[in-house]
Amino acid sequence: MSLIGKEIQPFTAQAYNSANGEFIEVSDENLKGQWNIVCFYPADFSFVCPTELEDLQGQYAELKKLGVEVYSVSTDTHFVHKAWHDHSEAINKIEYTMIGDPSQTITRNFDVLDEELGLAQRGTFIIDPDGIVQAAEINADGIGRDASTLIDKIKAAQYVRNNPGEVCPAKWKEGTETLKPSLDLVGKI
Repeated sequence: MSLIGKEIQPFTAQAYNSANGEFIEVSDENLKGQWNIVCFYPADFSFVCPTELEDLQGQYAELKKLGVEVYSVSTDTHFVHKAWHDHSEAINKIEYTMIGDPSQTITRNFDVLDEELGLAQRGTFIIDPDGIVQAAEINADGIGRDASTLIDKIKAAQYVRNNPGEVCPAKWKEGTETLKPSLDLVGKI
């Protein structure tokens, strides 16, 4: 069942705040009042995961300019996140919050838990300021994600939210033409 258009479910978890090197508590309430990207990945100290999280860090400054906060989530603990941050060149660059989900609550809430392995799948979610999921992408374990695609998705989601009645066509870029669905457009696109 799709999570698009649904409010995120309640959760509370411990996290490693990479920006200041502290452990913090994060809940679903932290994901309200601003745009958010929640990026699930299978495991710390692994192979594809650090490349993805480092790539996401590469987009973090631009996402922050757009009013977006970023959270990564795996079923590891916040302690393991800190150890990984302290020992990996790629992960040491991360400035966003790394949420630990050893109870698998958040991973289940977002329907990205591989029950057999007890690990998160590669899921990326865009959540609006009301806590509603606006976009979701889930990849097979061996397929890494490209965080640069999130910039245009965020801009499109923000545009649609701020301009009711308009939609963004394929490959839409900020400043280009949008569509206003109407009877006049039927069969003309």
